[in-house]
Amino acid sequence: FARFTVPARAWFFIKMKVIRTTENIKVPSGVKVSVTARVVTVKGKRGTLKRDFKHLALDIKATNRAVHVTKYFGIRKELAAVRTVCSHIENMIKGVTYGYEYKLQTLHAHFPINVIVPADGKKVSVKNFLGEKTTRMIPMAAGVKAIGGGGGSDTLLIQGNDIEAVSKCAALVQQSCAARHKDIRKFLDGIYVSNRGTVEAME
Repeated sequence: FARFTVPARAWFFIKMKVIRTTENIKVPSGVKVSVTARVVTVKGKRGTLKRDFKHLALDIKATNRAVHVTKYFGIRKELAAVRTVCSHIENMIKGVTYGYEYKLQTLHAHFPINVIVPADGKKVSVKNFLGEKTTRMIPMAAGVKAIGGGGGSDTLLIQGNDIEAVSKCAALVQQSCAARHKDIRKFLDGIYVSNRGTVEAME
C-alpha cells in the first residue's frame, strides 16, 4: 500500500479554525471602560488604568455595561488569548474599584532587618540584612505606594491599582533579600509575601 504523508508546511492549514469566539465582561456601576484601537482605558473611583492590546488580532468593543472580546477564525492557541484579555480587563476593573494590597513580613534569626519607608512611599530601604552594611534600595513603580508598619515594625504594605505593578514591586523587595551563596534551608532571613488582597473591602 502506498503511504500517504503530509508535508510539514501543510499542517498549518489542517488545524481547525473556529469561526467566532466571544467573551463578555460585565462592567459594574461607577466604572467606565473605553476602547480605542485596542487600547483599553478603565476609569474608576481610585484612578485610571490603560493597557495596550494591539499585539493581538482581536475585536474589543465596549458598551455602557459590558465589554465584548471577539476572535474570528482562530486556532486553539489564538482562542486562548480571548480569555486572557478578559482576565486583564477584569483585573483593571477590580484595581480601580478596590485596589490591590500585598503584605510582606520580615523574618530574621539573629540580625534584625530594618525596613525604612519614606513618607511618600516611593522607595523601600532595607538595612542590616544578615548583618551586612549594604543598604538595599528598591524603587516603587508609578502608581504604587509602600507603607511601613501596618500592624508591626516588621510588616510592609505595598498598595496600588495595577496588579502587575504591585506584584512586581513586592517580588523585587523579596528578591533583594535573597541569601546568596548560602544554604537557604539554614539561612531563612528575608522579607516574604504573607498575604495578598485588596485595599478596600470587597462587597
